[in-house]
Amino acid sequence: MQNAQTASHKEKLQMLWWLKSGQVTQHQELSQRLGRNGSTISRWLQKYRVDGLSALLERKVSPGKPWTITGAMLSELEAKLQQPEGFKSYGAIQQ
Repeated sequence: MQNAQTASHKEKLQMLWWLKSGQVTQHQELSQRLGRNGSTISRWLQKYRVDGLSALLERKVSPGKPWTITGAMLSELEAKLQQPEGFKSYGAIQQ
């Protein structure tokens, strides 16, 4: 569990440990211990049973909004931030 990459991974591994060791047998108790909704616990267990551990721990990455700042703009911003006077306001950054 010390090698868990994220807090979510740690929770999922902890859940499986409690189940496999017999410390917990009820979904409701898992839900209480982890502070998660019962439907989340059920979804995690279903994913584990059907697709295995690697699928349970798979990181989902949202595509998100693409950057609207160009490389040149980013370089200019980084250079300005290195200067002692910096920016006077948020509006100055936007210009």
